Amino acid sequence: MARPRVFDEEEVLDRAMEVFWRHGYEGASMAELTKAMDLNSPSIYAAFGSKRGLFDAVLDRYRERRAAHREHVLAGADAREVAQRLLFGAIEWFVDPQEPLGCLLIQAGRSAGVNNGDVPGAILRQRGKTREVLTERLKRAQAEGDFPSSIDPAALARYLLMVFSGLALQAAEGMPKAELRESAERALIGWPAREI
Repeated sequence: MARPRVFDEEEVLDRAMEVFWRHGYEGASMAELTKAMDLNSPSIYAAFGSKRGLFDAVLDRYRERRAAHREHVLAGADAREVAQRLLFGAIEWFVDPQEPLGCLLIQAGRSAGVNNGDVPGAILRQRGKTREVLTERLKRAQAEGDFPSSIDPAALARYLLMVFSGLALQAAEGMPKAELRESAERALIGWPAREI
């Protein structure tokens, strides 16, 4: 019979997340992970199977931690409010002093070695889930007359996520919050008007 885990899984995943976030998947060594998680390698392998298994668990944990923000975004009254909540809300956690700057889903996949070529794909799948739910919300907004039928909701979602990614990169490079907000405001200047 397997021994029960003697650690708080969310807590150790949060610690591992910070290592992957700061160093990327490739740059996160097992020595750094064991130190941050306060677990030995056999315990990590027993719980998660491998470094890659640990990374997949971290990606799931990150998505779980961002669930409240995602729900807040999708609950916007109209498409413009959805866009504002997405960008301005994200800026708040891009510069949160309790976490590394930027976004794990961008920072952790900066590079992958020959044996880890599937890591960027795992990250893209996570980002793809966000794109899917955002596209569906914008389709609903379009049906409600928030913007003209000539606008492609999927293209609009891609645009918003491109701006989101740019803001995350700029935050990771140390751009001040006020400048990030100014960039987000500029990105929304041409937002399509409601259909009359």
